[in-house]
Amino acid sequence: MHTITLILLAAGSSSRFELDIKKQWLRVGDRPLWHFVADRCEKTGYFDKIIITSSLDDIEFMKNYADYTFVEGGQTRQQSLKNSLLHVDTEYVLVSDVARSCIDEAFLKKIISHVGKSDAVVPYLNITDTIVYDDKTIDRERVKRVQTPQLSLTTALKSALLREEEFTDESSAIVANGGSREFILGQESAHKITHIEDLKKLSCLSAPSSDTLSGVGFDVHAFDDKGEMFLGGIKIDSEYGFLAHSDGDVAIHALIDALLGAAGMGDIGMMFPDNDVKYKGADSKELLGTLVTKLRHFGFVIVNVDITIAAEKPRIGNYKMAMRKKISSILGIDAQRVNIKATTTEKLGFIGRGEGVGVIANANLKYFDWTKI
Repeated sequence: MHTITLILLAAGSSSRFELDIKKQWLRVGDRPLWHFVADRCEKTGYFDKIIITSSLDDIEFMKNYADYTFVEGGQTRQQSLKNSLLHVDTEYVLVSDVARSCIDEAFLKKIISHVGKSDAVVPYLNITDTIVYDDKTIDRERVKRVQTPQLSLTTALKSALLREEEFTDESSAIVANGGSREFILGQESAHKITHIEDLKKLSCLSAPSSDTLSGVGFDVHAFDDKGEMFLGGIKIDSEYGFLAHSDGDVAIHALIDALLGAAGMGDIGMMFPDNDVKYKGADSKELLGTLVTKLRHFGFVIVNVDITIAAEKPRIGNYKMAMRKKISSILGIDAQRVNIKATTTEKLGFIGRGEGVGVIANANLKYFDWTKI
């Protein structure tokens, strides 16, 4: 019985996809695309191990979804593959791209049935259009559109990738290294997502869930007699600031936690540790902007936020509209979807004694609906 590891490449930046979202984070129901593809493959029972390559920024979030082996990708597809092969100890390895999302069990079975016949098994499609290369018409019968997944003898692929050349698929590397490959007829349904319009060619993908995802954030900061005060992204006229590692904007910190909670991405201390010197005195608006970009990459859309600021001092009534406008500009939503409320604690507790400020924030997210593009 042959042993096989599946490597799914998902470390790309989706630069050709023309949207803020990374295509590996498009949702199928409530699952990201990479998880949808991996789960379909896992259910076949053909694989002894599944490896997902990913950018470093994505790996920790991916771990919330599944227990696959996650490997940091490289700057190129080939480097990502080489990184993954360090974790492969099976006789054979099947390599595919997460963007080739509608691979079915029958196709996998067909590829695997050729195991042992060559160093690489390669699915391909015939060309039906006229092909012109360098202003000369060439015989289209001699041209093949190569697909993934490709099944390779692990030792042959590892040896081939020791070469300095860059290859766009596994079989080309193996052949250049003196190995053999076998071509088998592929499937049109195994189309790869490269551009937005490719989504319409994949019938196996269902629409994302329409669920609303809610999160709550809470933060407090004591006053400090040094520095300036920033609250809700706005400089407040005050003789004191907040005691904090960053600029101490307690409203934005609570909002960050609410957004992270809605997305299931942990908390502010995990994303922006207060023991990391690079966040010393950090502008909280920039931290919020970093998170908003990440949320978009991961396929989330911000619906609305609601922030309650509890303080005896300073009085913030005159600043609320400016806060709404500032926060809405960072979140990329209309100002009416950002609500700011102010209250006191009726002289009770540390807030009532005028020693600091507390903030509760709520945020709602939805999945990006790629079916409406």
